[in-house]
Amino acid sequence: MTVIVSVKINDGVVMAADSAGSMASGQIYAHANKITNICEGLPVGAMSTGSGGIGNESIETLLKDLRRRFAGRSASHSDWKLDPNAYTIEQVAGRLRSFLFEEKAAVNEAETSIQLRVCGYSAGRPLAEIWEVDLKRHACPPPRCVMDESGFGVLWNGQYEALNRLVLGLGNDAQAVIVASGLSEAKAAELQAKLVKDLYVTLAVPAMPIQDAINLARFLVETTIGFIQFAVFLPKSVGGAVEIAAITKHEGFRWVQTKSPQSDAVGGR
Repeated sequence: MTVIVSVKINDGVVMAADSAGSMASGQIYAHANKITNICEGLPVGAMSTGSGGIGNESIETLLKDLRRRFAGRSASHSDWKLDPNAYTIEQVAGRLRSFLFEEKAAVNEAETSIQLRVCGYSAGRPLAEIWEVDLKRHACPPPRCVMDESGFGVLWNGQYEALNRLVLGLGNDAQAVIVASGLSEAKAAELQAKLVKDLYVTLAVPAMPIQDAINLARFLVETTIGFIQFAVFLPKSVGGAVEIAAITKHEGFRWVQTKSPQSDAVGGR
């Protein structure tokens, strides 16, 4: 488990994540890399939550393998090279699904649960998009656009509890608690939807400057880390350093905060 956060505004997309990596054995490591500059020289990034890999291959390494194909450095997949003047974020998400699911997860006996978020600009477009690819066990539906060019705001995935309570006003168990009080499942779902609508806190507006979006993304990840640290009955599966990348139309993908000394301010890991 982990937490990943994206903040989409007029000026671009901010991606933020913690660094905790949870193993099936229960072991948790503090130096997982969950954000990747997936397309060299292009305003596109990807981040992941869930399983740390597929079989014996880590998700970080797999995404770098895919980056080689997108850059045209894989002789066996030369047709995967992205045309800087014609690529789309939908195309990137589709190729990501094809590589990770069809080539890797579908032929691996181990069950995989990975959620991937692709953020950035299609060639020549004025505003960013956000797409998700969801690998669950041995199934993976087509990529879906979770925020098109006209959409703005905050999205989070992985460990939901802290930010659901903070932004939506209700924790993950809200519906079960409402049912336990005597309402039917249908009535409980209806009440929960109404409460979320009434309690929702708007944290971002489209005209927010990119630095404020960065500060907000950092706050949301750090808040989740602190919440999990002190929540007595929740597994300590979120933590480590916070990494942040910003994607803007003209500056492209750039690291804002990273634990890796090999990462450049622009591009890098």
